[in-house]
Amino acid sequence: MEQVDLAVPVQVLATDAAVTLIRKLREQYGELMFHQSGGCCDGSSPMCFPLGDFLVGDSDVQLGEVDGVPFYMSKSQFEYWKHTQLILDVVPGRGGMFSLEGSEGVRFLIRSRIFTDEEIRDLRAAGRI
Repeated sequence: MEQVDLAVPVQVLATDAAVTLIRKLREQYGELMFHQSGGCCDGSSPMCFPLGDFLVGDSDVQLGEVDGVPFYMSKSQFEYWKHTQLILDVVPGRGGMFSLEGSEGVRFLIRSRIFTDEEIRDLRAAGRI
């Protein structure tokens, strides 16, 4: 798995399979971005778009980057997920109809784990939550 060595816990990271797919999609579509869907249309899925095709604004939070690709979610959804590390993975199946991986026979999926009390403390100290 991709992990960045920082004092502040990484809020989103990716499995090797996700990084491989990201690189394939980047070759086809250019620079990319992710937005964690909040349940509309394609459920609650990580959606991959060409960079700039999904407009983010003041109501979105950038959690970090996976393989250099920015990863966003809405502030309201972040309130529910802020104590959780998101792990971007890939599984067989149809992706969201608006997400770039849809034609690849796989879809992005979020796995998660709850941050430890120490990690929560570090995230708060860094102003990340």
